[in-house]
Parts: sequence; structure tokens; C-alpha cells
Amino acid sequence: MAKRVLIGGFKHETNTFSKLPTDLDAYRARALHYGEDIRAAYTGTNTEIAGFLDACARHGWEPVLSVVADATPSGLVTAQAYDEIAGCIFRTLEQQGPFDAVLLQLHGAMVAEGHDDAQADLLAGIRARVGEGTPVGVTLDLHANITPRVAELATVIVSYRTYPHVDQHETATKCADLIARTLAGEISPRVWIANGPQLDGVDHGRTTAPGPMRDILALADRLTARHGLLSASVNAGFPWADIPYVGPSVVVVADAGNNGAQTALKALQEELWRTREEITVDLVTARDAVAEAQRTGKPGQPFVIADFADNPGGGGYGDSTGLLRAMIDAGLDNAALSALYDPDSVAQCHAAGEGTEIELRLGGKCEPRLGGPVTVRGTVVSLHHKPFRLEGPMSTGVSVDLGPVAVFRAGGVDIVLASNRAQNYDRQFFRAFGIEPAERSVLAVKSAQHFRADYAPIASGISVVDEGDGITSHNFAALDYRNVRRPIWPLDEIETPAF
Repeated sequence: MAKRVLIGGFKHETNTFSKLPTDLDAYRARALHYGEDIRAAYTGTNTEIAGFLDACARHGWEPVLSVVADATPSGLVTAQAYDEIAGCIFRTLEQQGPFDAVLLQLHGAMVAEGHDDAQADLLAGIRARVGEGTPVGVTLDLHANITPRVAELATVIVSYRTYPHVDQHETATKCADLIARTLAGEISPRVWIANGPQLDGVDHGRTTAPGPMRDILALADRLTARHGLLSASVNAGFPWADIPYVGPSVVVVADAGNNGAQTALKALQEELWRTREEITVDLVTARDAVAEAQRTGKPGQPFVIADFADNPGGGGYGDSTGLLRAMIDAGLDNAALSALYDPDSVAQCHAAGEGTEIELRLGGKCEPRLGGPVTVRGTVVSLHHKPFRLEGPMSTGVSVDLGPVAVFRAGGVDIVLASNRAQNYDRQFFRAFGIEPAERSVLAVKSAQHFRADYAPIASGISVVDEGDGITSHNFAALDYRNVRRPIWPLDEIETPAF
């Protein structure tokens, strides 16, 4: 008889400094799928859920699909959203069990109203329903903030090893295969975790260039081979969360009797601390980035500017205007920006119609102190309201819905105005709205790092903008941390800990 395996997903990367609550509508805007609709949404995609489904087919398991929920990073997940989505998983366990195993796609940095350790609370609810003997496999984003309680509740934890995250399917495959070995009685896995006194680390997990994250992953591979580990994950953590267990961690999965697990954990912890100050990108001002773009960008070889401090992929509002203002003031030509979150301006464009010249107050509405709106007169180029599918290396095949969209031209800059917030990490964020990125001289994206997966191959150069004033800025001292454990680097001076 086939093993019955529950598949579910409940993801969010919560920026506790954001004013925007993450409610059910936020999940509906990105991904909220139930039951067999999950199969239609994810089959053939580069995602963890597709990896789980493929593993079920390969191992001859019967997948039982519960819910898959994912919202663009923002503020606290509301109690209603948490209860609805977690409750769906719990009801599936109660009403469709028993199950031989559970495969769960999490992010690892979710914070909900009443649930500072939301992942652990979810796993505790699952454990209460399946018991201690049922294997529970968990995949994580490498920007997870993981607590010891999560490690106690999961049977297997496997995190991404790439940033941009292009190994989602691969991560799920590894997790599911370890669960298969557990069900077969080949292994008896246990999870070990270690957190150091640091808010950020390993170059925030970047893997597109030589640096600390690549080095520590290579060390993890050597330790895995030397000590016979089942898996070793390195999490860069998500520093824009004001919670006690924020920051980098290392997670080792090994057979319960493996004496080398603690040795490996200590070596990885020491490397996390040793490399804490290393960073592989230069963070520049918007005006410096625009000046460089003017010098080097040209059609066929666009210069790409990334707005790090207002990255919706880290909980940024996606509507700050510092970069847009610099682009317009510089008189850029043949330039495009995607996407600026501004549903009010989108509505005005749709009311005016294509080809109409109007004046708009663009962006700057979520948090006016981050620049305020830019008042500009321009032309409504095109209007849209249709989801599109990603075609780049990350989350390939996944559908994205920005809601009603307008392309607005201000001077030589075409601005994609969106009604839903989203990070731009795929050229379809331009192409879906009639803009061919390779033909532009300058491209501006609301992203921190993921954009490199699809844009680096066409870029003549890249600048990353961070003026220290956004809620995803690397200027941590400017953020009002009240709940993180102290002392913690870089907010405090710390001597090298004894790991």
C-alpha cells in the first residue's frame, strides 16, 4: 500500500518594521492554493512544491495536498491569516489521516500576531496531530530565522544553498529523499541547530560571486563527508525582524548517534562569526548609480540599478522614490523602472486611458519620510490587468499577478506602476507590459539580489542603491530594534564568543 504523505506550504518573510499587515488578501495576491489546485499551480515549476510532487511520484507515495500559501514580504501576518492557513493544515491532518509523513514548505522568517516563533508553533500543531513517530520534512529559505524549538519538532530540515534562490526544486528533492530513507528504516535523523550573537552574516547569503557564503557551503560539504552527516544547511538569517532569535544559524541533520554532528556545528558557527563583516557588493547612492548608468548603459547592454533599501522581497514598500527622482532629474533616456507600487496612480491611469497626458504624484505614499511622492507630468503608455508566468531561473513557471498595471512615461523613463507589491527578479516584470529589457539603456528594479539570476546575463554593469533610510536598508543602526537578544553584532561591540 502506498505511503500517504501530506504536502503543504506556509511561507512568509516578515519585516516587523513594515506598517503593512499581511492578511489573507496579501496571500491571495501572490499564492493561496487549496487541495488539487496546488497541483495545477506548481507542476513543472522550479519550486519546492513541484519537488515534493515529483518525489512522491518517484517513491510511489500518495500525495495529499492541503494548502500552499505565500505572500510578498511585509509586516506581521495577521492572526486571522495565520489561523486560517495553519488551521487548514491541521484540518487536513485530522480529517484525511492517518499519514506516513509530512512534507512542508516554509520560509523560516515568519512572524505572526501572537506567534513570534510562528514556524515552531505551526510544527507543534502538526506534531500534536501526527505524534512523535511520523517524519516531518521541512524546507527553508536560507534567510530563515530558526529557533531551537523548530529543530526539536522537525525530523529533517534542508535550506536553499543559492541566493538568488534557483535551487528550490532541488532543495525539496533532497528533503523528500531523506524522508524516504527515514520511512525505509535506513536512517534515524536528528536535527541540531546553532545560533550566534549576530544580526547578519555570510554576506547576507549571496552566492553569485566568490565570498563567505560560497566558502562556508564548501566547508559544510567537507564536514558532511568527513562526519557522515545527512545534511548541513547555512542560513544567513533575515535581519529586518525584531525578534529574539533573529540572525544567521547553522543546521545539521545526522543520524541520532552521530558524534560528529556537534563538531561540524561548532566549525560552521566559528566560520559564520569569522566572516561576519565580509560583503561582496558596494552600496551606493541613487545619484551615483544613475551617473554610472548614463556613462555605460546602451541598448543591447543595459545598465541595471537595484533598489536594495526598498526591496519588496525583504518587506520594503516598493514605493520609495529616491531612485525614481534621481532618474528623472538626470534626464535619462530609454530607461525603465519596474515595479513601483502605487495603486492610486494606477487607478488614475486607467481612468484617463492610454495615450493621455496627465500629472501624477508617484509613489512615496506608504512611508512619506522615505522621500514622498514625485509629482510629474507624463503619458499613459499602456494599461494591463493580466497575470504572467516567470521565465527566468528563479521560480520558473510560477504565475505572478501585479493586479491592475499601468506603464507611465515621464520624460525618458517608462515606469511600471503596480497595484500589488512584488520584487522584480525576472525580465517578465518588463516584458509582460510591452517593455523589452534588452533594448533599454537603463533598467531599475525593486530588488536586492534575486534580480541577478535573470538580469546579470544582459547587463553591461550593475549598481546596488542603499542610502540607509529604507526598511530593508543595510543600515541596521537606523532601525528601532527592541526585542532582539543583546548583545548582538553589529548593534553591539562583542568579543569573539566561545562556541
